[in-house]
Amino acid sequence: MDIVERVKELLQPLLEERGLKLVDVEYIKEGKPVLRIYIYNNEGTSIDDCEWISRRIGALLDIEDLIPHSYTLEVSSPGLNRKLKNPEEYEIFKGREIKIVTKEPIDKKQVFKGTLKGLEEENVKIEEKGCEVKIPLENISRANLEF
Repeated sequence: MDIVERVKELLQPLLEERGLKLVDVEYIKEGKPVLRIYIYNNEGTSIDDCEWISRRIGALLDIEDLIPHSYTLEVSSPGLNRKLKNPEEYEIFKGREIKIVTKEPIDKKQVFKGTLKGLEEENVKIEEKGCEVKIPLENISRANLEF
């Protein structure tokens, strides 16, 4: 099992205890290694949420000795204009404003802005100007949260 998968496994009970959602985990090995964890709280991710997760996962990682060398641990919210990378994020950020650019036009359009309604099978649903639009995941070139 790789480091990212093991970190996700260790994080799950902590996130559930605090009512948080995991958005992403990145492990960057180049230079001084960085383990970056992005969390989300529906009521707004606070510095306290990040510190709480950082202290607990840091202690667990020390016990597990998952990363045997020196590294930097970063825990943060995903950010206001976050680029969505994983299909799960379309559920996590349901209700937020989103901008999607498609690879191929849908009804002669390639840019969609609206309220994210979630994921249905392999389609992202958004409400744009009162109409529901379904965009196939494989047709998405870029998707960003808007504020």
